This record gives sequence, C-alpha cells and structure tokens, in this order.
Amino acid sequence: MSEHSLSHAGGIDVAAIRAAARNLKDGPVTAGYQGDRQAVLAMLNDALATELVCILRYKRHYYTVTGREHASIKAEFLEHALQEQEHADWLAERIVQLNGEPDFNPATLLARSHAEYDVCVDVQAMVRANLVAERVAIESYRQMVAQIGDSDPTTRHLLIRIMAVEEEHADDMRDLLE
Repeated sequence: MSEHSLSHAGGIDVAAIRAAARNLKDGPVTAGYQGDRQAVLAMLNDALATELVCILRYKRHYYTVTGREHASIKAEFLEHALQEQEHADWLAERIVQLNGEPDFNPATLLARSHAEYDVCVDVQAMVRANLVAERVAIESYRQMVAQIGDSDPTTRHLLIRIMAVEEEHADDMRDLLE
C-alpha cells in the first residue's frame, strides 16, 4: 500500500493526514475542512452582532429596573447578560480559529444583529422584549445549524450549545411574564 492510499486500519487517508501537517499558518483549518468558510464566517459575525446587542439590551434592562419587588427579574437580566457575553466570546474565538476577523464594529451592530435593542422602561415590556429576542436568536441558530449541516462539526456543535442556552433564556423570560 502506498503512502498516498488509505490505510488498512479504519480507512484513514494518510495523505490527508500528512497534508494537515503542512500550512501551519492556517491553524486549525486543514485542507479537509468542508464548510464554506466565508459563508460560515459571515454567519458567525452576524451571530456575534446579535449576542453583542443582546448583552447591551440585558445590561440596560438590568440597570434600569428598580424596586425590591423586581430584584429577581433584575438578577435574571444580569445573569443573561453575562451568558450572552460568554456566547460572544465563543463566537469571536471560533471566527479567529477559522482565520477570520470578529466584527465588533459598533457602527454596524444593529444592522447585522438578528435581535433588536430595546429602550422601554416598563418591566413587563422588558421581559417581553427579551423573550422576543431569545426566540429570534433560537430560530437564527436553528437555521445556521441546518445550513452548516455536517460540513463543519465544530461550528455546528458550538451553535447548538449556544442555542440550548438561548432556549433556557426564553423559558426564563416566559416564566417572568405576568
């Protein structure tokens, strides 16, 4: 068996494995990467914009909610803001792993975000706005996961992980509706 053919043990393509040892500047993106890298990077940057807008919305709501009777809602807003920040960090890290550049440009955040910013002052309106945004995020992630399919398992896994937390957030917001 030549070095360019499949090995007998498990059908591993030895030539592809050796090729992965070259082009070190590409980091984790090997020649075997099957995703449309530019399309995946665009999706991830839009998801990053969405998470950043969600952080800002939750932080605004956290700081503007007043009264002891709303302490638990206020705490929920802060917890969600911190989790959205974690999602943004994961997305930015994945963008860099795919040899892209995370887009944190504040001038274009709202245009790229799937979710909206919110300036309401009524606590229940805040809860509703956050529930709407979580539902939008869930559907966005569901569509991204479907588009990526099996072409990029690492990104797919990341998006599913984030989507699961967004579903928890939506459940939390629904529970807070009066």
